[in-house]
Amino acid sequence: MSSRGHPDRPKGVGWSVSRRRTGGGRWRFALAALAALPLAGCGLGAGPTPTGLRLDVTRGFGADPLLSTRAPNAHGEETVMSLLLRNATVTTRYGGGFVESIDGRSGGHEGGQPIDWFYYVNGVQAPKGAADTDVHPGDRVWWDLHDWSQTEEVPAVVGSFPEPFLGGVEGLRLPVRVECASPAGDTCRTVTAHLRAAGVTSALAALGPAGEEPDTLRLLVGTWSQVSGDPGARTLERGPSASGVYARPAASGRSIALLDAQGATVRTLTGTAGLIAATRYTEQDPEWLITGTDAAGVQLAASHLDEAALHDRFAVALASTGGLLALPQPDGESAGG
Repeated sequence: MSSRGHPDRPKGVGWSVSRRRTGGGRWRFALAALAALPLAGCGLGAGPTPTGLRLDVTRGFGADPLLSTRAPNAHGEETVMSLLLRNATVTTRYGGGFVESIDGRSGGHEGGQPIDWFYYVNGVQAPKGAADTDVHPGDRVWWDLHDWSQTEEVPAVVGSFPEPFLGGVEGLRLPVRVECASPAGDTCRTVTAHLRAAGVTSALAALGPAGEEPDTLRLLVGTWSQVSGDPGARTLERGPSASGVYARPAASGRSIALLDAQGATVRTLTGTAGLIAATRYTEQDPEWLITGTDAAGVQLAASHLDEAALHDRFAVALASTGGLLALPQPDGESAGG
């Protein structure tokens, strides 16, 4: 399992991998002993209680909402685990550091496929166990019980928008840059307008090579043929095991295959189609893709960059008919274009 593996299961009994930011956007890896939570539901110290939190619990990649509160019970310094324990009925494993069940729903197998609890803070899969991840003011914490047969790593999701653009990653607010194939075009203006409406300040640039500015959250805006030159974007063509996104754009950019949780193609969008997805390439910060099969498809995606469309979605595709399609797709959805 890689260093960005399942965030709520240890690498081995008694150990987890801790990853912390160092200068220049690099990451330092260190083994750390699991810290068992001292008292279920108790904060970790007498520090200030984080405010402006949101807690969501879902199953099936966000398809089935189980708990949603914009004012979760919190007291003192909190971790993701202690916050969950205050607001839901939880059983744990490995000394109290990892979740076994939430409100009676456990990991294990379902329909012959492995399922487990995963969590995201501000739309980013955390790199360590919930008992070791601090909660910061304004954080959106999202737990989801889902099938991980295709990948244990969905490094970033879109369903906590406008995060991570407001609060940042791991407590560090980052600059936001919108990179467009046509910076002066209507689609780019649509994206920046939606960010501004959500309270996000962003810089504007033409599409360019990744990695020029470390510690920056990037939104890539353009047709698939325009954005796929980016190494992170290109991982989508290799499926969810590489990108964490349950959509596979064709290398030609003329179609987008929509996948179910087992990685099977359920539907292929052709003609005008859009896609909003997020991923994380190597150890860089998350990047978002506002893309499509053609210019109209990109505009369709840009017009849905808002909380109402994206809430509790891992990624979304947009059909030419205007329909919004959650990813991964449910099993058994009829094929079409």
